[in-house]
Amino acid sequence: MSAAAQTPDARPAETSVSARVQSNEDLLDSMPWLPCALTVELPVVRFTIGDLLALSEGSIVETACHHTSDVPVRVNRLLIGWTEFEVIGNRLAVRITDQA
Repeated sequence: MSAAAQTPDARPAETSVSARVQSNEDLLDSMPWLPCALTVELPVVRFTIGDLLALSEGSIVETACHHTSDVPVRVNRLLIGWTEFEVIGNRLAVRITDQA
């Protein structure tokens, strides 16, 4: 086979993946202002449309979580970790306990 017909060697797969990951990290670092949706999910037991319509200020909704259970936290529907609730002053906060 002639040298003109040969294709140049491609970079190994792990090198190109590593370069892409580095490129994505650099891209994210350059856009700290980009908005995203952060959600904390609480599973609720036996919740119906009737329960939803009956909600008012001061209503209490039973969850399927034990008070010491960690709950999932997502950014744009992508699981990023687990949290626990914490009260800071008169506000409810979540503390990241584990990353996904």
